[in-house]
Order: sequence, then structure tokens, then C-alpha cells
Amino acid sequence: MNLYEVLRRPLISEKNSVHAMQNKYAFEIAKGANKRMVKLAVEQAFNVTVEDVNMLHIPGKQKRMGRNLVQTAGLRKAVITLKEGDKITLFEGV
Repeated sequence: MNLYEVLRRPLISEKNSVHAMQNKYAFEIAKGANKRMVKLAVEQAFNVTVEDVNMLHIPGKQKRMGRNLVQTAGLRKAVITLKEGDKITLFEGV
């Protein structure tokens, strides 16, 4: 897997904005990615030093559409802790 395929998109929410003040950033990642791949992808893409990577699997939910139940897609999330002083400018001003 190419390192630029590992990171799908940044996850921007109110909770993640609070974490950004503590040098923690959240990304949606590919299903087959592991912690080493995520660390290398973030370090190469944003030119920062990654201290820690925490990964979560968020299952999809069942939604009702009329009388049918539909399963939404789940996602895999990585919370990255950066070295003190490093920042990802992608999250600034959002």
C-alpha cells in the first residue's frame, strides 16, 4: 500500500479541535493500514515528528429508510500525537 493511500481525510469536529490544542490530530485511514504505515505517512506528508499513534475501528450504524434497515459504512480512525512544537497547518483556522 502506498503511503499516500493510507490517509483518507482529516476528521474535523469540535472534539478534535480541542485535541488539536494538545498536539493530537485525527485522520480517517485505510482499512489495511497499521501504526507504522500511519506514522510514516503523516511524517512524510506534513514534515512533522510523530510520537504516538492510537487507532480505532468505528463500526457502521443501522439506519431506517422506510421499512428497510440499511447498514452504513464503518471507518477506521487514527489519533496522532505530535512532538511538542510541531503542528499540522491543515487544521488551522477551521
